[in-house]
Amino acid sequence: MTERSPDPAAASPSDPPQATRREWVGLAVLALPCLLYSMDLTVLNLAIPHLSADLNPTSAQLLWIVDIYGFLVAGSLITMGTLGDRIGRRRILMIGATAFGIASVLAAFAPTAELLIAARAALGVAAATLAPSTLSLIRNMFHDPRQRTFAIGIWIASFSAGGALGPVIGGLLLTWFWWGSVFLIAVPVMVLLLILGPRLLPEYRDPDAGSIDIPSAVLSLAAVLAVIYGIKRIAETGLGWLPVVIILAGIGIGVAFVRRQRQLADPLIDLALFRNPAFSAALAINILGIFAAFGIFLYGAQYLQLVLGMDPFTAGLWTAPSGLAFIAGSILAPGLARRMPPAQIVAAGLGVAAIGFALLAGAIAFDSFVLLMTAFIVFALGLSPVFTFTTDLIVGAAPPERAGAASAISETAAEFGGALGIAVLGSIATAIYRDSVAAQMPAGLDTAAAEAAINTLAGALTVAAALPAAIGADLIRIARTAFSDGFLLAAGICTTITILAALLAAGMLHPRKPAATPAD
Repeated sequence: MTERSPDPAAASPSDPPQATRREWVGLAVLALPCLLYSMDLTVLNLAIPHLSADLNPTSAQLLWIVDIYGFLVAGSLITMGTLGDRIGRRRILMIGATAFGIASVLAAFAPTAELLIAARAALGVAAATLAPSTLSLIRNMFHDPRQRTFAIGIWIASFSAGGALGPVIGGLLLTWFWWGSVFLIAVPVMVLLLILGPRLLPEYRDPDAGSIDIPSAVLSLAAVLAVIYGIKRIAETGLGWLPVVIILAGIGIGVAFVRRQRQLADPLIDLALFRNPAFSAALAINILGIFAAFGIFLYGAQYLQLVLGMDPFTAGLWTAPSGLAFIAGSILAPGLARRMPPAQIVAAGLGVAAIGFALLAGAIAFDSFVLLMTAFIVFALGLSPVFTFTTDLIVGAAPPERAGAASAISETAAEFGGALGIAVLGSIATAIYRDSVAAQMPAGLDTAAAEAAINTLAGALTVAAALPAAIGADLIRIARTAFSDGFLLAAGICTTITILAALLAAGMLHPRKPAATPAD
């Protein structure tokens, strides 16, 4: 028999049921897989040199080792979120945790590049169960709006903590152990989740849900994979006809998916959710905020290492303050809800983020390290309440039996926002870099060296090290200035985007009550 948490719609709006100690301890359990979800996105980057030396993958295989995890996470989120609504959110979380632990062991001891790719693919599918199931369980564990907002803040902070801890823990493990050790971090955490989850987490599923529509699941997977893959290829190789065709094909498949949902009595995604202006606006604002954050953090890390000359560990330490600011903002922001409505908090947070991005542009223009660090902390503090409240609005806008699907939509949108931020801002910054370096290239370089210097800043630094001191110093100055110019424009674009998102928040974020369930 399925255990079902009390429906918040059954309680008096003026006196919603309060969470007990069991729910708060359960929230700590839910934070465990969220930590691993984001850690696994970052920890592999440090292990690439070690596994490359051991497995000797081709360049194409190495690309798939890195990318396949994120691709299958993005493509499987909608299916896994909806599946949790049907078979039970705790059950899908336990299944995913088991699969994640097994796949982690397979990845750690993979003897070939092909098997490592397969293990990473399995990790991606398993990870797609984690975010929607944990977020939708929060929707059913915390019925009081203020408590739920705070719980979502903790949930978001756990992702931030995982992203910050991943490089640190991974670096320590790689200092003493082989590359596969970075995958074994997941095993004890997942074992703990499997022990505590059934005791502390409630089960919830839609008692009236039908069977999952397999063609819809296939269409959603194909559409998301095609668009994400095309965007990432543009970010890596520049604008070309092939990635554009792939993106257009993905959009076409997505249109077919939407049409099928309209014809089904029990669709994979309830399209009625998008008729709620608060839901759609919160989704759009979430995408814009992640667009700015992902693009800037990626190029910020490169700026610290390639322009300011820091080693990876030192650069990682200097990114820690902004990560801590993000965690603190996610946890403390819900307290503002007692003084301001969510729309004002989101708009104000985006305004603070815009100031942070403007400070970042000033730091680059005036070459101020103190201002640079201040800028990262300011926009992290500004964006953290944005993600907390928009996620709360997205999940809260859905009826309880559709919380898994709504959570999956939120996470899929986040994947798109991050990929777009990296692709768009990266393409703009790369174009500025290439044009500037090509126009000022010092004389005397052979074709191969010039091409390497034009392609990336890292390539220019490598080429410069083999040149005579004067020419090498000139090339380094030109390349670093060109990279900084691209980064400066990216910061300016993020400033504009967050201002527009703030205006959208002020005008559109007026949440409606969740749609009534059939029982109601």
